[in-house]
Amino acid sequence: MPDNALGDFLRARRAGLRPQDVGMAYHGVRRVPGLRREEVAVLAGVNADYYTRLEQGRERHPSPQVLDALSRALHLDSDARAHLYRLTGTAPDDRHVPAPDTVSPGLRGLLDGYAHTPAFVVNRTLDILVANALAEALYSPFQSADNLARMTFLDPAAPHFFTRWDWTAQATVANLRVAEGYPADGPRLTALVETLTRHSAEFTALWNSHAVRGKTHEAKHLHHPEVGPLTLSYQSFDVRDAPGQQLVIYHAEPGSPSAQALGLLGTLDATRRQTAG
Repeated sequence: MPDNALGDFLRARRAGLRPQDVGMAYHGVRRVPGLRREEVAVLAGVNADYYTRLEQGRERHPSPQVLDALSRALHLDSDARAHLYRLTGTAPDDRHVPAPDTVSPGLRGLLDGYAHTPAFVVNRTLDILVANALAEALYSPFQSADNLARMTFLDPAAPHFFTRWDWTAQATVANLRVAEGYPADGPRLTALVETLTRHSAEFTALWNSHAVRGKTHEAKHLHHPEVGPLTLSYQSFDVRDAPGQQLVIYHAEPGSPSAQALGLLGTLDATRRQTAG
């Protein structure tokens, strides 16, 4: 690792930007490519001498606020921003960055590639942002497969669909509580909690327990009215280019009754779609 990795990185990123890239007017020919130090300092709202010390390695511990300002000034993407934080030994604070509501075309294509297993993407407040065909078929007993918490506590299908409803309810609320640590998701979380509290005493009691837990890998025990009982394991993956989104993939043990039931559900759904088409 170079002695001044932070300064080398800042200089390289500064050299890769032109004034017009950041909305700055310029005149004449420049002796060096990219932005000047003074211009980066203006864009970041920091003292020019302080920024110079950063590049020269005389200042090695900028605050998270300065790092955020430099990330914006230098138009760093999420990977470059995380790298900038690592160079200073600081963890980036993404709590104030709202999770995107849109799912990338590449991830949508990946979901559709899982033709034989349910897969979907949720955000921190458990909104289902997109689902593949088999996930839609799996959740078809619900009036609307829009939010896992709302489905669990307010949809009349839930007590029959989730054969271990009490366990599902506890896990769902503990998952939802994680979003409380992200102020950017505050308004969405507040609205959802108000709705659930108003209509569900069970949710209110669990929410007031303040249990918090990320998604685990425990089996889900479900009962679908068309194909019967299903025991599915699942894995959750953070979506790297969309912090706050999680890809959830269900899986049935190969050769098991659940795998056969899941296959039947896929066939029924495909037939319905073909008939509708």
